Amino acid sequence: MMDQTVLDRTDMDPKAAYDARVQRMRDVIALKEPDHVPVYLSWRFWQARHHGMTCEEAMYDADGLSAATKAQILEFEPDCYQLPHNQVVLGAPLETLGIKALKWPGHGVPNDVSYQYLDMEFMPASEYDEYLSDPTGFTLRKYLPRIADALEPLDVLPDFPAFYHTRVLNLARSFADPGVIKALQALAKAGEQMAEIGGKARDFAAEMAALGYPLFNVAGASAPFDQVADYMRGSKGAMLDMFRHKDKLLAAMEQAKKYIIASAVAAKGDKEDAHVFMPLHWGLDGFMSEEQFKTFYWPQLKDVMMALIEADMTPYIFWEGNCNSRLEIIGDMPAGKCIYKFESTDMKLAKDVLGDTICIQGNIPASLLITGTPDDMDAYCKNLFEGCKPGGGFILDGACGIPDESKYECVVAMVEACRKYGQY
Repeated sequence: MMDQTVLDRTDMDPKAAYDARVQRMRDVIALKEPDHVPVYLSWRFWQARHHGMTCEEAMYDADGLSAATKAQILEFEPDCYQLPHNQVVLGAPLETLGIKALKWPGHGVPNDVSYQYLDMEFMPASEYDEYLSDPTGFTLRKYLPRIADALEPLDVLPDFPAFYHTRVLNLARSFADPGVIKALQALAKAGEQMAEIGGKARDFAAEMAALGYPLFNVAGASAPFDQVADYMRGSKGAMLDMFRHKDKLLAAMEQAKKYIIASAVAAKGDKEDAHVFMPLHWGLDGFMSEEQFKTFYWPQLKDVMMALIEADMTPYIFWEGNCNSRLEIIGDMPAGKCIYKFESTDMKLAKDVLGDTICIQGNIPASLLITGTPDDMDAYCKNLFEGCKPGGGFILDGACGIPDESKYECVVAMVEACRKYGQY
């Protein structure tokens, strides 16, 4: 078995270490060779479980999650990390609103099991026109009441544009409805809960920055097709719409694209290194044909990515599943402006096709982190570095981050392998 050595320690002062890590990430994104391959740690519940918390406990205990995450950051000394709070500490607001589109630990799944996304239809095809003509009104009166128990009373709200000048007094009567009042109170309560979570997340990020560890992504976004398929039509509906309602599906994606871009750009603020995480769900090889990908997925996604680049942000794209057949198409981007994280795509092939254009990230298999040995990890990483390290433009990470069930010794071995094989 490979020796379990003590992880190397950075001997720089925190400010110098922070600056070095930031520069290392800037260099690798720009396709330059840094001093060594960066390590990125993305996770949800793993570090909490490693420190004795259940997934359910982590969803209500921001301080406990912070302590567990801090301990692992200080131990592994990654070049950057994923802030877990806004994905994990959501138990209270999820309960307050009664979200229907998700099962979470202790609510639909066992208390030590991660989230379960529910593939549901929240907008039938017959409502495309209503959404396209008034997306805000549709969201308020149709979409929100369908996705959350506490928001069901909002379906009685009228069309706001019908109330102008003194007619706003008549509009006010709608807000006296007992159900509407209760729904708005639930929204306010959930908003206060989210504000508290956000405050603790910002405090944690500031503490880690002071210790020398930069946060990575500052915003999230979706591909326009995924926005429609995941959250409105459901996978079956979106698949059928490619054949039965092509024009309306394309129009809905154009509508969604505007809001996706605006929301991500608004999150940038004055941040200098603004990476926008975009997990992709339906553009993989096994769901769409190449022709469909070129019609329904890539053009709209590329528009979002280009808008983010123009806003001085870095699209950070997670290509879930296998995307080997897409590599030539998705390489059509400005050089040194994006990161592509791959789950099960052939990394050597990705490096060969995209190496002069896109920084690639990944892809330690979840199965290896969960069931492997340190020796298995060392061998996999050595091969991965041989194929992806030359010339820069490569970040080490788990294919799906660090799965909740990962073996501690395998995570240690992954980080050690980077220090063993990742020097330039």
